[in-house]
Amino acid sequence: MERHFEGNLQTVRERLLAMGSVAEAMIHKSVKALVDRDEALVQTVLAHEEEMDLLCIEIDDRCFTLLALQAPMASDLRFLVGGIKINSDLERIADQAVSIALRARSLITQPEVKPLIDIPRMARLAQDMVRKSLDAFVRRDPELARTVIEADDEVDGLRDQVFRELLTYMMEDPRNIGLCTHLLFGAKNIERIGDHSTNIAENVYYLVHGTTITDDRPKGDDTSSTLIRKE
Repeated sequence: MERHFEGNLQTVRERLLAMGSVAEAMIHKSVKALVDRDEALVQTVLAHEEEMDLLCIEIDDRCFTLLALQAPMASDLRFLVGGIKINSDLERIADQAVSIALRARSLITQPEVKPLIDIPRMARLAQDMVRKSLDAFVRRDPELARTVIEADDEVDGLRDQVFRELLTYMMEDPRNIGLCTHLLFGAKNIERIGDHSTNIAENVYYLVHGTTITDDRPKGDDTSSTLIRKE
């Protein structure tokens, strides 16, 4: 019975890693679609959405079944509760990537205001945060989880830089407002991916130590919050 339970826990780990791999691919492809104005990449990202939804349902079902039938204790209980939360964050990361892809589609026929540099940098950082947060989960490594939490500040800093620059373009020429608004929301989507990766890292810390990590950095109280709201 114990061996069967451990096998089920390993399956949950593997499915979460599979979900994370798809989420990473969606981030990369959605931002590349934004940069390259590529409809084929938009379609690829949208096609991944159903795959992510099915994985999310499967993982939740596995976790809740194990909680109900096995009544796990201590670290196994924290693992399953953390797995449910991580599953939710990965699904929301995928939603953010879909939003970026849809904004890329809206920009395909519009002229380019400027080459995109900081948004791809943000995306690479956010993608790395997703990867490291899941590595920390698999390895039960709270120190690696801490590096993910710390990296969120860099993503936020780039977001603020993007906002300031795009607002300048909008003030210089009102014809840029529509295009820049899509890019502003795209940057916000990437920032939210960083936030969800941070959530995963915090759950890893809880999984290992059984306590929550203290984080005094305010979220939602930055300069951009007065400039843009989630749609």
